[in-house]
Amino acid sequence: MQLVVARIGRAHGIKGEVTVEVRTDEPELRLGPGAVLATEPASTGPLTVETGRVHSGRLLLRFAGVSDRTGAEALRNTLLIAEVDPEEMPEDPDEYYDHQLMDLDIVLANGTEVGRITEITHLPSQDLFIVERPDGTEVMIPFVEEIVTEIDLVEQRAVIDPPPGLIDGNAVVAAATDGEDAADGADSEGPDGAGKSESS
Repeated sequence: MQLVVARIGRAHGIKGEVTVEVRTDEPELRLGPGAVLATEPASTGPLTVETGRVHSGRLLLRFAGVSDRTGAEALRNTLLIAEVDPEEMPEDPDEYYDHQLMDLDIVLANGTEVGRITEITHLPSQDLFIVERPDGTEVMIPFVEEIVTEIDLVEQRAVIDPPPGLIDGNAVVAAATDGEDAADGADSEGPDGAGKSESS
């Protein structure tokens, strides 16, 4: 199974280094020296990580065969893709890969159905579940431990304890706008929780 683990940003300096937007909770494993990564677009890869270092809080990588700024700039916006065993689990028991969370049923503690996870959005502050409700509208649910209280991969469900308005408020907005995106009124702010997901 392939997972998107990073996106290449701007060139850094003149020796072929690039900034990287990390999309994995295990960069030392996925993006370490010697890692061979597929790319999107495929024509720019595969790429082999030659060196990596952190500079001003950002990860900088240099790839084999890329030795100048021109070559580094040519890689900008390329997605880096790692091959991962589908049975593999993150080391942290409170972390999950995106493919494990996709299509999980979202329910309240009393069993009431909320919807199904159709997309996971990774923001700097937290991850968001994009949940399709039975009526076809969508709601955004922050993936933080205060709201997502349980992930049960065996039962293929996630239990949530939403704050007032997160679910009901979006249902009202959806009805009032005749099916427009229900996510507009979602509470997308919140502290980081223990739960995290890794891009797929």
